[in-house]
Amino acid sequence: MQQLLAFIVGCLAQHASAHGGALNYTVGDTWYPGYDPYGPESQLSAPWLVQRKWVTVNPIFEADNISLSCNAPGNPANAYIPINAGENITAVYYSWVHTVGPMIAWMADCHGNCRTLDTAKADWFKIGEKGLLNGDILEGMWFQHQFGVWDGGPSLWSEKIPKSLRPGKYLVRNEIISLHSANKPQWYPECVNVEVKGNGTRFPGKKYMAKIPGVWSMDQPEINIDVYDPAIGNKTTYKIPGPPVWTG
Repeated sequence: MQQLLAFIVGCLAQHASAHGGALNYTVGDTWYPGYDPYGPESQLSAPWLVQRKWVTVNPIFEADNISLSCNAPGNPANAYIPINAGENITAVYYSWVHTVGPMIAWMADCHGNCRTLDTAKADWFKIGEKGLLNGDILEGMWFQHQFGVWDGGPSLWSEKIPKSLRPGKYLVRNEIISLHSANKPQWYPECVNVEVKGNGTRFPGKKYMAKIPGVWSMDQPEINIDVYDPAIGNKTTYKIPGPPVWTG
């Protein structure tokens, strides 16, 4: 019942805004409620809370904002989503209306306790990224557009935990970068605790790692971009910056 209430409250909150964020998560048929930015403060101490605190559906506009790692204020959560390496975790959004820009899933090793991890100093690695699927940058089909559901239902974004990843406690960070405003990128990040189980023994090397903030810069033409400039908007390729995806 508690999870169902969180689902409903999250849905109503998202419908009140043109922006958004991940409000719930699923692994298989199990739902996990996230932090509700319009809910009571008491939820932060709830034993079921798996998502770090975020207080607004509005975006972050600065590439060097300290809150870029896990949104603002990013207070740690208490619980963990149990997941086997090789399984999908799905982030659930509502009323997503933006259509241009990449979506990236990251992980960071909490080294035993995600409550004590400094997310701005953590080593993050990509486990998935989705960008321009076909057509040109301005009017083509981005995954961000395809992902948005316009009938009031949830928008679902699934990524696989690498099957060979060693067990442990991790943060999963879902990040949407919206590029619909010329030279004014918008970041929407949220972080959730997961406990990875399995027999994996592998972990990504340095070339896959990044600091957040630090990985993005207004010096990057893929970030500081005007999609309405025909010289840019007519291009049919978009390279998502940052390190390569680690698949295990």
